[in-house]
Amino acid sequence: MTIDPDGFPAPPALVEHARRFRAEGGVPAVPRVAATVLLLRPAGPGFEVYLIRRVAAMTFGGMYAFPGGGVDRSDSETHLDWAGPTPAEWGERLGLAPDAAQAVVCAAAREVFEEAGVLLAGADAASVVGDVSGDDWEAARVALEQREVGFAGLLADRGLTLRSDLLLPWSRWITPEFEPRRFDTYFFVALLPEGQRPRHVSREADRTLWLPPADARAKAEAGELNMLPPTLVTLGQVAAAGDLTGVVRAAATRDAATPVTPHLDDPDNDTPHFRLR
Repeated sequence: MTIDPDGFPAPPALVEHARRFRAEGGVPAVPRVAATVLLLRPAGPGFEVYLIRRVAAMTFGGMYAFPGGGVDRSDSETHLDWAGPTPAEWGERLGLAPDAAQAVVCAAAREVFEEAGVLLAGADAASVVGDVSGDDWEAARVALEQREVGFAGLLADRGLTLRSDLLLPWSRWITPEFEPRRFDTYFFVALLPEGQRPRHVSREADRTLWLPPADARAKAEAGELNMLPPTLVTLGQVAAAGDLTGVVRAAATRDAATPVTPHLDDPDNDTPHFRLR
């Protein structure tokens, strides 16, 4: 699938779905708020992004994506140590009330630990934990994944502070109205903390890989990797930044509050296209 400024061709299955939705007078599902994180690391003169492939049984199964998932009730807990922008400041960047912004940021940090084994936290506002791949940490990650403990509780038990400043807001995407399962997803970028090693731990993924963003997008457009439009577009955006310094600079001025919702221009057209708006 190739995406250009005019949008992209709509897959036949989605076109039929959209036609049926319109013909039946369907009511759009309420999107679930979610967060996803592009983990980036230096590689040679450039950088790479961490991708996971969702297991076939999941929503969007078989697609390559970034670690992420829906906001959980535990993400709204308020008793965690917090470093970086305040929830109110995050709310201004994300277009949310402070408590809702805190939940989204917590979800991003929690999901990247659950799905990639990377923990954006430290003993204080100026430090980050090192390698968290040992058995003790893995037991904590599994307990979090199985909701035996909340993210705030995990951090408190280990005397850690959430480093919200390590998450950089990038964009916001909402699933098209005709989809039965919809998400209102906030995209973040994060540089891989020194000493930490992402690893294949999530039960929701069956493959992981590191690739330069431009290469990942090229493979997707060549049909070698299956990706949804938000992933493809975001890969192109971070690739255009040139290097990690450029990504950080670009993130500072990104609009992460105004949602992008792919819109099917005319399902009855011979060549319907999704437009990004």
